[in-house]
Amino acid sequence: MDRDEISTDKNLIYREFLHREEMFVRAPYNPEVEFYSCITSGDVKKVDELTDESILDKREGWGILSENELQNVKYHFVITTAVVARYCINAGLPLQTAYDLSDHYILIADKCKTPKAVAALHKPMCLDYAKRMRSLQKKSVQSPYISKCIDLIYDRLHTKISLGDLAEYCGLSESYLCRLFKEKTGLTVSDYITKQKINTAKKMLRFSDYSVSDIANTLAFPSQSYFTKVFKAECGKTPLAFRNENS
Repeated sequence: MDRDEISTDKNLIYREFLHREEMFVRAPYNPEVEFYSCITSGDVKKVDELTDESILDKREGWGILSENELQNVKYHFVITTAVVARYCINAGLPLQTAYDLSDHYILIADKCKTPKAVAALHKPMCLDYAKRMRSLQKKSVQSPYISKCIDLIYDRLHTKISLGDLAEYCGLSESYLCRLFKEKTGLTVSDYITKQKINTAKKMLRFSDYSVSDIANTLAFPSQSYFTKVFKAECGKTPLAFRNENS
């Protein structure tokens, strides 16, 4: 298999995984765009008012996703949380922050024993996102160059990304991009790329059946052993140990 074929295979695996995540947030949802706009605009007061009564307590007209009432409410909570996360991502909330937050609340919901307990999570979840959006908007506007870099990094996690590639893409010198990137993200370009690759690897270990070697290859690590070494340094455990504890 030549290099082009290997690159294509890695791209397909990575795209397939992203497609699975996209399917997660494309489920039907309550089309209250104004409500989601309040969250993305950081209007905490309005969101607080609108969530005084959880929409999960009002299930008229909802689809039946499970014959089990508790499971049905949990499924609708997952959908609602995913949609809120997607709206916030589109409005500028960092992808990893939005996903980590949705994972947090979905895991809590999964442990709930009654539909009422699940419904009670709706308000704190929405307020949490709204407060983060308000905080985000108070910060200085992120450099468009760094935004372009981050977009390219996420799009090419299945390849080896160099500082030169990013600098050329943004039209900046490598030295200036290094300083600007560290200033805006708190990380070097290399550390940021590694962190995002490991974050993606964690999701692939949890939500897919790809082998450790497949994941290492897909995310352009030079070898499985190097991937394991970097993963353990970031997470404190090997990829297999992580999968066994979180799958």
